[in-house]
Amino acid sequence: MKGYLDPGETVRFEARPHLAALVRPLLRSILLALLGGVLVGLTPPALGVAGALLLGVAALLALAAVLRWDRTLLVVTTEKLFVVYGVASRKAAAVRLARVGPVEVEQGILGRILGYGTVIAGDLEVPYVPDPRRVGRLAS
Repeated sequence: MKGYLDPGETVRFEARPHLAALVRPLLRSILLALLGGVLVGLTPPALGVAGALLLGVAALLALAAVLRWDRTLLVVTTEKLFVVYGVASRKAAAVRLARVGPVEVEQGILGRILGYGTVIAGDLEVPYVPDPRRVGRLAS
């Protein structure tokens, strides 16, 4: 994290995306795994091989989703808001708070219940932010 900070800049908030970010990709993997399991259970060997392949693809998709989630980090510092992401290579997208203007927070009903939302700061839109109101207050 220190490589992304300017001299004298301090971190005020740091978090991974909310676990809700994993629901859609993991649901997709579960559905593929169920289909693969059904195909493995069928009598013709060709369908069993196809089912085994689907099970493998489902496992790889689930692993990729969890790795992507684990390697994504939202950071609010005294000077900027940025997202660090990437599994094989690390990338960062940032906006300087002094130049952004108002920071917007969007939360649907489910987001309000579960405690996540989207933070919009200039051109940077960050979904599945845990405690987005706090992030909005810190970034303003």
